[in-house]
Amino acid sequence: MTDKPNDLLLLAGKILTILMQIFMAIGAGALLIGLTVVVFMQDTINAEIATEFEGSVGALPLLPTLGMMAFAMACVALIFLFFGKLRAIISTVGEGDPFVPENADRLNVMAWMLLAVQALSIPLAGLALLLAKWAEPMDNADVAFGAGFDLTGIIMVVVLFILARVFKHGAAMRDDLEGTV
Repeated sequence: MTDKPNDLLLLAGKILTILMQIFMAIGAGALLIGLTVVVFMQDTINAEIATEFEGSVGALPLLPTLGMMAFAMACVALIFLFFGKLRAIISTVGEGDPFVPENADRLNVMAWMLLAVQALSIPLAGLALLLAKWAEPMDNADVAFGAGFDLTGIIMVVVLFILARVFKHGAAMRDDLEGTV
């Protein structure tokens, strides 16, 4: 029921969403390993820092580090779920019936997920800036971090909320049309 040119695009979309979910799973695993290392090897890390920088830098700030990693883990989990929803939408397009109420719900949830990522990025950026300030005295530490308002992310959230309404309206129109035929 689908056109041949769209099949390649849909296949590329499915592959991309699967790859992104794999990358998010790898990122979550790395963060989990990092959290474990920081918690259980805190004394070793601090001893290495003291040796390397001869007391010019204090101990690794544990709570900000763990907080930053936890916020990052939450963002990664939300993005993983986001791509799962997107893959489900792509599947309905491939089946030839994208205007189903479930897709409107998926788009709405995707918008909320991206909004949550935007909200989580605020304390994440604050903690990262705190850690960057802690790392400033390290001569060989190349710490560069930018934090600011992400207009693209906010626009994407708005677009997804609008698309959710478009899909909801499209599904209702299709149901009305099928009811009259």
